[in-house]
Amino acid sequence: MKRSTRQKVIRYSLYGILILVVLGFALFANWESIGRSFFNLEIARDMFPEVITIAARNTIMYTALAFAFGLVLALALALMKLSTIKPYRWLAITYIELFRGLPALVTIIFVAFAIPIAFPGVSIPGGALGQGTIGLGIVAAAYMAETIRAGIEAVPRGQMEAARSLGMSWGKAMTYIVLPQAFRIIVPPLTNELVLLIKDTSLFFVLGTTPATKELTKFGRDLMNSKFNGTPLIVIAMVYLAITLPLTYLVARLEKRTAAAR
Repeated sequence: MKRSTRQKVIRYSLYGILILVVLGFALFANWESIGRSFFNLEIARDMFPEVITIAARNTIMYTALAFAFGLVLALALALMKLSTIKPYRWLAITYIELFRGLPALVTIIFVAFAIPIAFPGVSIPGGALGQGTIGLGIVAAAYMAETIRAGIEAVPRGQMEAARSLGMSWGKAMTYIVLPQAFRIIVPPLTNELVLLIKDTSLFFVLGTTPATKELTKFGRDLMNSKFNGTPLIVIAMVYLAITLPLTYLVARLEKRTAAAR
């Protein structure tokens, strides 16, 4: 059998298996039970408008704050890792490897509970919101720092050398020449990090919430437990998709534009 023929046979066999699985699910699944357990329209209607005005709003707000905090910290870490001063590089490398290796949940708990114990009388502004923002931002910074560093290194060295030859200081050359070009390169991966942060806000449940501070996952889980029904999870999944799908589409567009510019 020719290689091309064998590949066609394997491909069509996989298509056939997929069709059989879909047909089996469609024919033998208990659709009445599925509809009752996951698509109860009455429960879904009762979730509005709070699922948007409270849960989705809080999710977006927590994400924006954590991303902003993490981005500022990541920029500092990236510059430290590229520094010629060894202690700066060691500190940045240690931070990045540490917080990329730890689960985000552990970091959030550490910020929320360990810091007040270690420093009595010290409280993080904003309560649970501030604790979650800092905890999630610390983790995001470790990942974004590597992205920013890669973006800076992707800018041709001649850009910095030309700026310095014109009399610009290192700081001005980095601010006005190198960083703008670097961020143009790294916008797609940074947007991916933003999408991940949207989902990671679900970890804020460990900090305790009030009805006014619940994010999407906590909001849906509480309703699911009170209604003994899975419909709230379906609704919040749709809201998550409504938030993340436009961002993922934006990432794809930006990646195409960046590739075309090169």
